[in-house]
Amino acid sequence: MLLFTTQNELVSYLNSVSKKETSIGFVPTMGALHQGHLSLLEQALQNNDLVVISIFVNPTQFDNATDLAKYPKTLDQDIEKIKAISDNIIVFAPSVDDIYNGKTVSTAFDFGGLENQMEGKFRVGHFNGVGTIVKRLFEIVKPTNAYFGEKDFQQLQIVKKMVEKAKMSVNIIGCPIYREPNGLAMSSRNERLSEVERKEAAIIYKTISQAKDLFKTKSAATVSQFVSNTFKKHPKFELEYFQIADEATLLPCIRKSNAKKYRAFIAVFVNNIRLIDTISLN
Repeated sequence: MLLFTTQNELVSYLNSVSKKETSIGFVPTMGALHQGHLSLLEQALQNNDLVVISIFVNPTQFDNATDLAKYPKTLDQDIEKIKAISDNIIVFAPSVDDIYNGKTVSTAFDFGGLENQMEGKFRVGHFNGVGTIVKRLFEIVKPTNAYFGEKDFQQLQIVKKMVEKAKMSVNIIGCPIYREPNGLAMSSRNERLSEVERKEAAIIYKTISQAKDLFKTKSAATVSQFVSNTFKKHPKFELEYFQIADEATLLPCIRKSNAKKYRAFIAVFVNNIRLIDTISLN
């Protein structure tokens, strides 16, 4: 397994081993790898000649300095997990200075309004940070295919929009959410939960699954009220938002249409740890 810590080293290596027809699969991550990340790697290995994974905690997508400081950094353990899948995966773990050249600021993007919903409302500047790092990584790695988990569905749609607007030649592939046995969506932030919190956090997936069933016969407003009432009964959990939105535009569902695909999005705090989840409603 090869580990590169600077973009120049990585680019030099990729140029030396790539031919015109070589396909490169890319999995961008912030580390603290779990089975969800590893499933993206497995899919990339199946469909590409070369596979690169980046491990980089991107400071410009955090709107909360404490959250950034507490974000788990487990490079040694991550490398062992990657090795267990394949010795042929290329790891790119750069420094902040290497990526940002001493200017750790994000670029302003227009994502066609996708950035103004859900996460964009509650995390100021978050998607400019996401767009900045993903675009930069794409420019470095030049992947054929890039793999993203659907847990961050809004991010997935935003990356697709960025690629479309920037006319970048990379296929963006969304992959299913991996869940813990109790239904909790796998996330690097889960590592910060206590054993009890992790168990009790099953309420998140349980509630959005019930919301999915309810949405078959009830309005979006009724379903949203049900979710709000549910979390009021669980004071350990603070509901930041719940929204039913059009998958394509991410605009809130006001009146259901059979011509649209809908998805529920949720963000919840437990002990100041922020957890998100999503579920298709069609």
